[in-house]
Amino acid sequence: MDPVIERQVSSSAAGPSHIYDSTDVSHQLPGQSHYGGLDFVSHMLAGAVAGISEHIAMYPMDTIKTRMQALGHPGQRLRGSSVPRAVAAVIKREGIAGLYGGVGVTTWAAGPAHALYFATYELAKDALGGNEAGHHPMATAVAGSMATIVNDGVMTPSDVVKQRLQVANSPYRGMTDCILRVSREEGISAFFKSYRTTLVMNVPFTAIHFATYESCKKLLAMEEDESLAVQLAAGGMAGGVSAALTTPLDVVKTRLQLEGVNSATRYSTTAVRPMLRQIVREEGKRALWSGLKPRCLFHIPAAAICWGTYESAKSLLGAQ
Repeated sequence: MDPVIERQVSSSAAGPSHIYDSTDVSHQLPGQSHYGGLDFVSHMLAGAVAGISEHIAMYPMDTIKTRMQALGHPGQRLRGSSVPRAVAAVIKREGIAGLYGGVGVTTWAAGPAHALYFATYELAKDALGGNEAGHHPMATAVAGSMATIVNDGVMTPSDVVKQRLQVANSPYRGMTDCILRVSREEGISAFFKSYRTTLVMNVPFTAIHFATYESCKKLLAMEEDESLAVQLAAGGMAGGVSAALTTPLDVVKTRLQLEGVNSATRYSTTAVRPMLRQIVREEGKRALWSGLKPRCLFHIPAAAICWGTYESAKSLLGAQ
């Protein structure tokens, strides 16, 4: 065989194995997708591990944030306190267990919710061209928004139970008691009352979060193969920025989920704008930023833990 032809044939034979290397998307052809069922399962498993790790590690800070945002509950005197003082106050009154009220329901829900969350994100990002060579923040933002719609369908009911168990002097004896009493006294719809508000908050939150994460990775990575340190730093930045910008919406969501608990304030509407106006009118603008510090202190390390764990697990499982 002619040496030139032989080299061309050899190059052609080697080409597909390089192009279809799942770890090398820089040579992926425009519009070409290699996302398969194995990737979807791997992303679900990696997402479940990441979600559970994140929520368990950062749960005490989430409890402090919830109590700072709550209003009209006996024992909710943490507003205006520094985070260390708030933590000390809870431990003094209730012990360490006071920081972990409702952790069981969150652990049960976080696994499947984050499994669907990350698998949906990766699938949507691939379909939208986010895995092609170059920088595609809009594709990652849209994919993240789609993922949170699925995730929140699972997490919203568990979040209602979690926050009702997190408040001081909770009238519920535990997860099962809370679920049964809310179902009997307020109806099943009570578990989804804040779903619309949650989406109003989490769609922009997740769009900002995912776009910031992917952008920060591009800025921080000095080589094609990003390190765990880059993933942790990018995750932390994304968590802090998105959490800070959406705090007022988180306040509204928390108030809705705590309605009816220990004579908490009841609102005549679940629409976001009227609730924001009512909170400002009755409590001032500062109330919209209640829990900002613990929210950021939760989301910065939580996002770093979540992304670092997810990317590591994904790599171990051989997914894209």
